Amino acid sequence: MRIDIISILPELLESPFSHSMMKRAQTKGLLEIHLHQLRQWAVNEYGQVDDYQFGGGAGLVMMCEPLVKGIEQLSHDRTYDEVIYFTPDGKTFDQGLANRLSMKQNLIMICGHYKGIDQRVRDKFVTMEISIGDYVLSGGELAAAVVTDAIGRLLPGVLNDETSALFDSFQDDMLAPPVYTRPEDFRGWKVPEVLLSGNHRLIDEWRQEQAMKRTQEKRPDLLGD
Repeated sequence: MRIDIISILPELLESPFSHSMMKRAQTKGLLEIHLHQLRQWAVNEYGQVDDYQFGGGAGLVMMCEPLVKGIEQLSHDRTYDEVIYFTPDGKTFDQGLANRLSMKQNLIMICGHYKGIDQRVRDKFVTMEISIGDYVLSGGELAAAVVTDAIGRLLPGVLNDETSALFDSFQDDMLAPPVYTRPEDFRGWKVPEVLLSGNHRLIDEWRQEQAMKRTQEKRPDLLGD
């Protein structure tokens, strides 16, 4: 998979992609992440990529020309499955969407700033709009990092145990069950006996029951009706 991220602050994304699972995915050649400074397509020698909005109002808007130039240049070399823009009015990102995006080959992500990007870019080039929650960030870089991480860890070969992702929270519309490790007894707080039984059928049943109980208590909205 290849992900191209267009940003006016690409340095914000260097650290999240240089460690842990994202580093492993890239080292194994399973994921390519390319960061692009939007100002390379600026409208003048001063690096301008934003301007005042028509109709007045507070806040600048990211201009058409730099974004369109960037998208068109990248698209000259390959076909992109999605051009994603991070915006509060986008589709709320969840595990199901992460699963679907992880099966794509090429993605462009646009990190907005200020009051957003010129609507014409959204109308003509953006194919998917995503929100990572009902709040406002200073820019789209953190959203791009979140979505890239959620996608990248699902690529076959990234996790040491490829079955691990199948039991993550939200994969089956439920939260994950409690987990324990050594020692078996810590200050009198003991691991549930069933997990020490070696009976995998009983363990699976217990985990399913605990996942349902935890979901009902903490996130009943996931269960619907």
